[in-house]
Amino acid sequence: MNERIFLASPHMSKEGYELQYVQEAFDTNWIAPLGENVNQFENELADKVGIKSAAALSSGTAAIHLALKAAGVGEGDIVFCPSLTFSASANPIIYQSAIPVFIDSDEKTWNMDPDALEEAFEKYPNVKAVIVVHLYGLSADMDRIIDLCNKYDVALIEDAAESLGSYYKGKQTGTFGDYGIFSFNGNKIITTSGGGMLISNNEDKIAKARFWATQARDKARHYQHSELGYNYRMSNVVAGIGRGQLKVLDERVAKKTYIFDFYKKELKDLEDINFMPTNSFDAPNRWLSCITLNGKVRPVDIMEALEEENIESRPIWKPMHMQPFFEAYDFIGNDVAENLFENGVCLPSDTKMTDEDLGRVVKIIKGLWL
Repeated sequence: MNERIFLASPHMSKEGYELQYVQEAFDTNWIAPLGENVNQFENELADKVGIKSAAALSSGTAAIHLALKAAGVGEGDIVFCPSLTFSASANPIIYQSAIPVFIDSDEKTWNMDPDALEEAFEKYPNVKAVIVVHLYGLSADMDRIIDLCNKYDVALIEDAAESLGSYYKGKQTGTFGDYGIFSFNGNKIITTSGGGMLISNNEDKIAKARFWATQARDKARHYQHSELGYNYRMSNVVAGIGRGQLKVLDERVAKKTYIFDFYKKELKDLEDINFMPTNSFDAPNRWLSCITLNGKVRPVDIMEALEEENIESRPIWKPMHMQPFFEAYDFIGNDVAENLFENGVCLPSDTKMTDEDLGRVVKIIKGLWL
């Protein structure tokens, strides 16, 4: 059996930065729940992306949940969300007993279509919040989306779970909205094994989110709770991994870009194959290298051929409006998200891949065109 090639897996720094911070947590006995690593990870990430305040949490999903709560989303409120995304973008809407309305994708960005968003605002002018996702590290068309949110005075939440290290017009994705979130799941461009971050320039809102995330314990000698709380805070050990990973973020983006460029150079001449879009306003982190197919070779052909050689790949996200749990909710748009799902493949994009590994993948794919 050939050595396994992963879609995207954790990649610790060769310098061992992560272990240094974790060892510090052990040496000081600050294992959990909080400590200096948590405080510094928040500060260092905020500085890295250019935002005033950040709260380290247990997951990106928790960050979206608290962003919705901070935005005042509650029972019966409408929240716009892209259909082409992972379910973690939409699930917290349900946590808040709110109502998702799913928005189609723009072929130019693969993200929320501003035209469909405008149509949604006309249909639902009393919407409470908009969640925009930067899919696979590609930036959404933020200027138009921001203008619409400002016009209707609606909170904007950026799901930048996949786009740490991606820029829109020179500014880090996740920092344009009222709230932004990042994920540090094991497959993300940097990882804490599991975890997330909520960011905002509204320092009071972030302080409130930290309060909610720590079981909403009031300042009292005894345990007193005046609000509903959650066990959402990141541990000091996990935050130590994140601090080390943050030091190599730029290296990871460079390797992801190398992988994408390798695939594009080797595969671009194959008939009926297209690569994920690149726009003049977008500097993506290339978290995953994705292609679409519109000929005789289908996504399942590539995935099965790679799987036979112990190589991991996966389909483009199945849109939320096609999911059994969410199919009863409204969808605004046409069929762009559905077409991307039906015709798309995420190629292995692990930052530990060698040129030999990339060559294996390319050879298998090219063989399907013979």
